[in-house]
Amino acid sequence: MAALGGDGLRLLSVSRPERQPESAALGGPGPGLCCWVSVFSCLSLACSYVGSLYVWKSELPRDHPAVIKRRFTSVLVVSSLSPLCVLLWRELTGIQPGTSLLTLMGFRLEGIFPAALLPLLLTMILFLGPLMQLSMDCPCDLADGLKVVLAPRSWARCLTDMRWLRNQVIAPLTEELVFRACMLPMLAPCTGLGPAVFTCPLFFGVAHFHHIFEQLRFRQSSVGSIFLSAVLGQEEHAGVVTRGLPVSSVPVLLHSCLRCLHCFPLHPHRQSRGFHSGHLIGPVLCHSFCNYMGFPAVCAALEHPQRRPLLAGYALGVGLFLLLLQPLTDPKLYGSLPLCALLERAGDSEAPLCS
Repeated sequence: MAALGGDGLRLLSVSRPERQPESAALGGPGPGLCCWVSVFSCLSLACSYVGSLYVWKSELPRDHPAVIKRRFTSVLVVSSLSPLCVLLWRELTGIQPGTSLLTLMGFRLEGIFPAALLPLLLTMILFLGPLMQLSMDCPCDLADGLKVVLAPRSWARCLTDMRWLRNQVIAPLTEELVFRACMLPMLAPCTGLGPAVFTCPLFFGVAHFHHIFEQLRFRQSSVGSIFLSAVLGQEEHAGVVTRGLPVSSVPVLLHSCLRCLHCFPLHPHRQSRGFHSGHLIGPVLCHSFCNYMGFPAVCAALEHPQRRPLLAGYALGVGLFLLLLQPLTDPKLYGSLPLCALLERAGDSEAPLCS
């Protein structure tokens, strides 16, 4: 090797074949065009999802059972067709995932039990403080609460409640399918894993701004009540409806902005859980749990009669969450990661979790 000299070394380095992305190897479009196609596809999905909520013209509020049933139909149709957008993206970019579309989107059986339980457990640990607050404010004891939770009559009543079905079943399932399972595979080859995990929540959070129109049309509340409702995260799905004077557009806009900010920090957590496990079921269960809990009522905790143990629970929950985040999201617990095969074929095999 030394006898070859500098020219020989340069010759060897030049003659060594370089790895090309899958899209380039197949004669597909360049990375710039691929990114534009990915962003436009995600934007189209978000607009289609939100737009489907308004194809039914009605003067009834969003919590009316008739409106909820119609919107069930709309979002289920859009969610069912959303995988076609991923197929179209694949054809336009020339990136071949190397696995089936359903597997890439998180529909697989390998490692499904830890993927369903561990992310939910981690999310419940993060909400340790709010769970303690909920138990302190609950009039019944633990035994009576478990009886209510396990009673078939209680579940039958929930399954006939349109608002419960929307907040705990349909919304988590369809939103995670569209805003995670479909968008993340399209964004990851363009932006990389880290930026993709934090980009999908932008589409998800901004999509919640459509509530501003409904609040301006139907919601009757005082300025103080709606601001407090926004800060504490007490939304209609939690069964809290404020009453008072008509509201101006300014506090309603503030409420929508806070809803977006509420969605943004929690959605990357669910996105990350979905990537680490390679399953859709984990983010859906975490989403449903977060919908039930709402935004932590920190202001109420500061004024709670037992605020010291309660605030200690808040701090303990955050600390345990950070401590257990790495071990409970180890990809080895969930089997192979389909997104890694996609990134390898797209030329990004240097992702930390895929190496």
